[in-house]
Parts: sequence; structure tokens; C-alpha cells
Amino acid sequence: MSVVKHDWTKEEILEIYNKPLMELLYEAATIHRESHDPNVVQVSTLLSIKTGGCSEDCGYCPQAARYHTGVEGNDLMSVNQVKAQALRAKASGSSRVCMGAAWRNVKDGPEFDQVLEMVRGINKLDMEVCCTLGMVTENQAQRLAEAGLYAYNHNLDSSEEYYKEVISTRGYQDRLDTIDNVRKTNVTVCSGGIIGMGESAEDRAGMLVALSTLNPQPESTPINALVAVEGTPLEDEKPVEIWDMIRMVATTRIVLPQTQVRLSAGRTQMSREGQAMCFFAGANSIFAGDKLLTTPNPDVNEDMKMFELLGLNPQKPFTKKVQPQTVEAKDSAYQSLGEKPKWTRPEHKIERNEQAKEKAKEVRKTV
Repeated sequence: MSVVKHDWTKEEILEIYNKPLMELLYEAATIHRESHDPNVVQVSTLLSIKTGGCSEDCGYCPQAARYHTGVEGNDLMSVNQVKAQALRAKASGSSRVCMGAAWRNVKDGPEFDQVLEMVRGINKLDMEVCCTLGMVTENQAQRLAEAGLYAYNHNLDSSEEYYKEVISTRGYQDRLDTIDNVRKTNVTVCSGGIIGMGESAEDRAGMLVALSTLNPQPESTPINALVAVEGTPLEDEKPVEIWDMIRMVATTRIVLPQTQVRLSAGRTQMSREGQAMCFFAGANSIFAGDKLLTTPNPDVNEDMKMFELLGLNPQKPFTKKVQPQTVEAKDSAYQSLGEKPKWTRPEHKIERNEQAKEKAKEVRKTV
């Protein structure tokens, strides 16, 4: 079992990231085998339970209301709709359902109560349940834990320095505070980021510093390759080179040895050979299904063919941690507090975000 180090420096991580590729792969693969079965991959299905209309200005996101991206907003799905999707995901080999809502933060009320019922329903299907709902308070995190939540996703996105070049409507510390609130429960943490947003290798290392210094480190870390969507501020960014993705996965594996590293957005741009290199380098989780919230993803049947070709097997649910117990709403020790937390709004100006917003206004005038 690899020793978990919580005092990585940016310089140390950059030294790893910039190693000759074959040395980097060998080191990462060796560490991977010390903590994980190299032939087992955790499979998650990502489900958008509330799409579009988000008030944030994240430069990569087609769900931001201020940009014109062609994404149609939808109201919160029903509990029965979500259960049906979860059963479909289970039948296709997924062990986890990740529910995403285009919210800035969780607000106490009927919609959050509905999400809690979704969590209860999926946990009773003997599947791991993950949510990504924006910022959460400690009480809200406790209510999710009681419902049977297995994991909460809250990505750091990039380094603290580069984060300010991508998002102006929320602060980096709010991300860390949300993770801290989740850590006060028995829910596991899922947190990672995106490469290909114009950041430097130093920024990629900076993100890994932030993740590795969390104690404990996240149980799951998604590594996303930017999918540049027309209408977003990052629409002109070039696709991430597969070698950058492999280097990032390998470095993440070395820095976060016991974490499950997930190949997330951008897999449609990767060949089977490229994905195989990522699995060799330490990736042991993927998102399955034809869509990741609003962006394309490889067909699940294609993934299963790839697994067969590579000799990989889907991980069974609750392999890493026992299944949480579900507490029914009527028996809950944590009730709605009607909280109205003041999450920060830095509101500095990001030129490309402002340009995309103005462009969207002009487009809407002609529609």
C-alpha cells in the first residue's frame, strides 16, 4: 500500500509531470498496482436531473444561462424518472449513479427534499449514489448522508490562481468549504478538475497540490478534458492532446495513490489506444452512457467492448466502502433549517466571459 503524502509542493509535482513518459508510466503503473486491482474499473452513470439556467459564469459550461449554447433548460426530474434511469444504468454495468443539478448551491425546500428521495430510491437499488448540486452547508450534507448518499462531487476545476481566469461568480474557498462540510459526514468526496482550458502545467500541478493536501484525500478524482462548446467563452480552445491526458492521469495516480482516478469528459476524442494508456497509467473509473450532463460520451456498448478487449472488469458497488444506511425522511435527525448562506461572489471581470455574454445577447435578439 502506497504511503499517502499530504505535503506535496508544486515543484515536486511538476518534476513528476515532466518526467520522460516511459519513466512516468512505469512509476504510476507500479503505484497503481500497490493500492488497486489494475484489471478493475469503476463505472458511473452521470444523470442531469436539472439542466440549464445556471446563474454562474463558468467559462467551460454550456448550462450557464448567460451564454447561448443551444442547451434547453429542464425542470427537476421526478423521483420515478430518476429510478428508471438508475435501473437502466445498473443493467448496463454501472455501479454508481451521479446526479447533477445546474444549481449554484443547494437551497432548502421542496426541490432539495425531492433530491433526497432520489438518493433514498437509488441507494435501495443497491447502487452507489453521488450528487453534484453546487455548494452545500454542513446540515444539508448531513441530510444527504442520512438519505444514503455515497459520494458528493465538487470539483476544484483548476489551480486557485487559474480558477480566477475561468469563473468570477464564486470563490475557490467556497469549493474547499463545501468539501469540508461533506467531510463532516460519512459521505465520500469526489473532486477533480478540467485540463485544456488554457492553463499551464504549473496550474495543473497547483490543482493537484490543492487536492493532495486535503486530509483525507478525495476518494475519487475526475480528470476531465475540456469539451469546447460553441457559445461558451472557451469555445475556441483546441482539444487536449492525448499525451497531456496520459501525463495528467499518471501524475494524479502518483500524487493521490489510493484515490480512484476517473476518465471523465472528453473520452469521445480519445482512441481506444489512448484510453488504454490512461488505464495503464492509473485511471480506474469512467463515466458510461451517451451523455455527460450535456456533452457527448462514448456509447456504453462500445465501452464494454473496450473492457473485453483490455481484459477489464466493472467494479462491484460498495467495494471500497460499505453501503450507507437509508434513513427515511420521517425518521431524520436533521431537518431543513431554511438556511440562506452567503457564498461569495467575487464578481471580478473575465474578458472572454463578458464577450460571450454580449455575443449571446446579440444572438437572442435575432431569434
